[in-house]
Amino acid sequence: MPLASTDRVLAATPLAAGAFNVVLIEQLEAVLTGAARAQLPVIVQISENAVAYHGALAPLAAAAHAAIDATDVPVALHLDHATRTDLIEEAVARGFTSVMYDGAHLPWEENVARTREITQWCHDQKVFVEAELGEIGGKDGAHAPGVRTDPEEAARFVADTGVDALAVAVGTSHQMSDRTATVDLDLVRALRAAVPVPLVLHGSSGADDATLQASVYAGMKKINMSTHLNAVFTGAARAMLEADPALVDPRRYLRPARHAMAGEVARLLRQLNTPQPAPVTASAHR
Repeated sequence: MPLASTDRVLAATPLAAGAFNVVLIEQLEAVLTGAARAQLPVIVQISENAVAYHGALAPLAAAAHAAIDATDVPVALHLDHATRTDLIEEAVARGFTSVMYDGAHLPWEENVARTREITQWCHDQKVFVEAELGEIGGKDGAHAPGVRTDPEEAARFVADTGVDALAVAVGTSHQMSDRTATVDLDLVRALRAAVPVPLVLHGSSGADDATLQASVYAGMKKINMSTHLNAVFTGAARAMLEADPALVDPRRYLRPARHAMAGEVARLLRQLNTPQPAPVTASAHR
């Protein structure tokens, strides 16, 4: 199926779109296989860090396009956590349907100005833009422990920049390897009421299934995940290597890793799009 626009994937997803980061071709294949198994749209994400690991965007982009063309569900291709304007421009030229400009480490005024400039340019190219708030530096940016997004500031940021989606800080944190994060659901609901564009949950690996579902029901529309899927992938590869210390053929341990990640992608997509149970009324007990 041809590449789908990110707004189309968001619109076509019943409740919330899974947006899954990939570094290896096997992970790309796992995400697409999982989405096809669940028969749900998906967003494939390639981060600036993944590009740095490979040394170039071109091979990853080419592999993504080829694999997505062979998939039978809507798939969008997203550049995640980009700070470099040149990389954003290259991603757009290579057919990415959305970019996430990460100016969360900048002071408010500079973040607004840079985000607005990039958004205007991307919109001229018909590309969807995600951004986030925050003034704390480092990898976590707006998602450092204890940071929270103010609904009024979020609404003002969206109005001033024109972005199409906003990543908000509500209790999750990047690179969590255990699923113990507590999401402020009241804040999610307040943000949903204040912000007119889809809300994005970063650091979703730190939230368990029940918390992710509750976050979606409260108003999250795009759920980003990387570390949890990396753990599933690596765990399956490690099990194979430990079972056979003499193993040297990478296909022998990457195949089960890919299979395990595909299964988890399918499960997560279904979980994120399970309708909220109807509230139990007093009459139901009579």
